[in-house]
Amino acid sequence: MIKHFTDHTANMRTYLAWVRTAIAIMAFGFIIEKFNIFIIYIEHALGKEGHFQHFKSAEIVSLTLFIVSIVIIIGSTGQFFFYQKTIDSEKIIKYKATRTVFLISTLIVLLGAFLTIYIGFQVFK
Repeated sequence: MIKHFTDHTANMRTYLAWVRTAIAIMAFGFIIEKFNIFIIYIEHALGKEGHFQHFKSAEIVSLTLFIVSIVIIIGSTGQFFFYQKTIDSEKIIKYKATRTVFLISTLIVLLGAFLTIYIGFQVFK
C-alpha cells in the first residue's frame, strides 16, 4: 500500500483539474483563431475583400490564451511535484498559498476582464 495514498490521489485530482482548465482555455483560443480564419476564407470565397471585419485583436487574444494555458500547465506541474514531495516528507510543513496559485488565478481573472471589455466594445460600438 502506498503511504498517504488518499493525499496523493487528491493531489493528482487537483493537478488534473488544472490541466483540464488549461486545455479548455487553449481550446477557446483555438476556436477564436479558427473563427477568424473562417471569416478571412469567406471573404476570399465571396470575392469581397474587406467586406467582413476580422480583427488582429482576435489573433492576439488567441495567442494570449495559449500562453496563459502554457503558464497554467507549467505552474500546476511544479505545484504537483512540490506537494508530492511534501506529502512524502515526515516534516510538518505549514500550509500556505503558493505564488503559482496566485499567479495563475491573477492571469485568469485578468484574461476574463480583458475578454469582457473586448466583447463589450464589440457589442456596443
